[in-house]
Amino acid sequence: MARTTAYKKTEWDTMHNNGPFPLKCLYVTELEPQGNIPDAIDRLNDAADEIRRLIKETIDAGQGFRAYGSRWSLSNIAHHKDRMHFNANMNLHVPLKADDIHPQGIYKDENLFFFQCGNTIKELSKTLNNYGKSLKSSGASNGQTIAGCISTGVHGAAIDAGAIPDYVVGLNLIIGPELQDVVYIERHTKPALSDAFAHKIRARTIRNDALFNAALVGLGSFGFIHGIVIEAEDRYLLRRYVKKVDKDIALHLSDTMDFENSDFKIDGETDSKGKPLRPYHFKVFMNPYADDREYVIEIMYKKPYAIPYPDPLPTIKTSLYRDLIHLLIKVSEKWPKKIPYFVRKLQKAVLPPVDMDVTGTLAEIFWDAPYLGPAFACSVGVDHTHSSKALKLLANLAKEEGPIPGIYAMRFVRQTEATLGFTKFPLSCIIEIDGVLWNKSKKLMSLTDFSRRMIEVLQQAGVPFTVHWGKNMDWGYPGLIDHMYGQKAKEWRQYRSALLSNEMAEFFCNDFLKTAGLAEIVEDIPNGLIDQL
Repeated sequence: MARTTAYKKTEWDTMHNNGPFPLKCLYVTELEPQGNIPDAIDRLNDAADEIRRLIKETIDAGQGFRAYGSRWSLSNIAHHKDRMHFNANMNLHVPLKADDIHPQGIYKDENLFFFQCGNTIKELSKTLNNYGKSLKSSGASNGQTIAGCISTGVHGAAIDAGAIPDYVVGLNLIIGPELQDVVYIERHTKPALSDAFAHKIRARTIRNDALFNAALVGLGSFGFIHGIVIEAEDRYLLRRYVKKVDKDIALHLSDTMDFENSDFKIDGETDSKGKPLRPYHFKVFMNPYADDREYVIEIMYKKPYAIPYPDPLPTIKTSLYRDLIHLLIKVSEKWPKKIPYFVRKLQKAVLPPVDMDVTGTLAEIFWDAPYLGPAFACSVGVDHTHSSKALKLLANLAKEEGPIPGIYAMRFVRQTEATLGFTKFPLSCIIEIDGVLWNKSKKLMSLTDFSRRMIEVLQQAGVPFTVHWGKNMDWGYPGLIDHMYGQKAKEWRQYRSALLSNEMAEFFCNDFLKTAGLAEIVEDIPNGLIDQL
C-alpha cells in the first residue's frame, strides 16, 4: 500500500519565500513500489485509497486539508493552516489502451495521456518525448506540477496554443473519504476517455461542459486533483530569436498582433510573398526607469521536428546572478532611490542576450528556473488591444509612486474556456512585473500597497483586467473577483457548491479563498446542474 508520513509542523513557505504561513501537519505520501504492484492502474487506485484515508483522518480531527506540489505560487493559494499534502511523489504515468478512449471522441488516440497529479512539467515532457510527443505550451519554467499549473492557470506565451489548462481534457478528482467520492469529469461535447476506463480507476463519470470548465481552474478547492488527462501533439522545434526593435513597432505589434503587415521582419521567417510569419511566441521586455527607444523582444517560430540541431542548453542556462539579487534586496530597503540604477544592472543580467538565436524543443527552450530565492511577481491580463495603454499606466505607477525593484514584460495567450481562467480575453496580453522581495520602509511602499494601486490605476482608467491566481496581489481588495469575472464568478461558486457537500466545500477551503470572496457555499442549486449530459 501507499504509505504516508505525517510530520508535525509550525509553518510552511513557498519556493520564493512569500510566507511563512502557519501549519499543523504535513503529509508526505510514497507510492507502493512498482515491484510490489506492477500495474499502473492498481498503483493509482491504491494511492486513491490512501488519499481517501487521509481525508477521513483529517475530517475526524475537525481540520481542513490542502494539496500542493512544487510550492511555485507566490500567493498563499496552496496553503492551509491545518493539514497539507505534498504531491510531488505521486507521479505515475498511466498508459492508455484502445478501449480506454471514448468511441465518440474527437482526439487522436495517440495524443491522449493520463498523468498523476505530482508529475512536474519537466517529467511530463520527458515522458511525452519518449512517445515522440510534446506539450502544446509551457510556463516560463518546468518545475511546477501539472495539478498546480492547472489550478492556478499557468499560461506560458503561446499566442495560438493557449494556457496549460487549455489542453487538459479530463480530471480525476477525490472529493471526499468514500468510494463514491472518486469522480472523473470531462466535457460532454468533447469526451476523451471511455466509461470502461473510469470503471478501471473506480470513478463515477460526469460529462458536463460547465462543471468541467469550472473545475479546470479550481484553485485547489474542487477536491483533491488525483489525475489529469492531457492532449499532446507531435514533437516540434522552436526557433528562438532575441532582438532589439523600435519601441513604437513593439507596442504596435502588441496592440494589433498584425505581424503580417509589420515593418518588423526576420530573415527566413517570412512566407512565399515575403510577408512576416505569425510567431508561436512573442514577448516584450521593458524597464520602467529607462526611456529606451528600443525594447528587447523575444520571438519564437514553430518548426517541424528534425535532427540534428545544435544543443540549445548552454545558451538557455544563462542565469540571474544571485549576488546581485541579494545586494538589490538590501539596497531596496535602505536606499530606494538607488533602485532604478540597480534595475538597469539587473536588466543586463535578466534579459536574454540580444542576437543570440537558438533552436530546441519546447522542453529545452523553457528550461529550469535560474533563480529560486526571495522573489515577487505580479501579473495582470488585459485584452491585447489595451496592451500599450495598460503597460504605460503600470510603468508610470512604478516611476511616480515607487520605485519597486522589478522589470516589466508582456506576453500574449489565446483565450481559455476555464470559467475563472486568467487568460479570459479573446487574445490576452499578460503584463508581468518580476523582481525581488523587499520590505516596506518610510520611503518605499509595500508590495501589498503596490499591488492595490495596480488594481486602482486600471479600474480608474477603465481597462478591464484579470490577475494571475498564483502571483502576488491585494487579494482582499473589495469586489476584485466579481469586478474581473462578473457572472462567471457566480457560476464558479455555484458549480463548486453543487459538486461538493457543504462539509467538503469547507474542508477544501482555505484563507486565500475566503480573502478572495470565493468561499461562499451556494445553497439554492438548480436541479440537475451537474448531471451527466
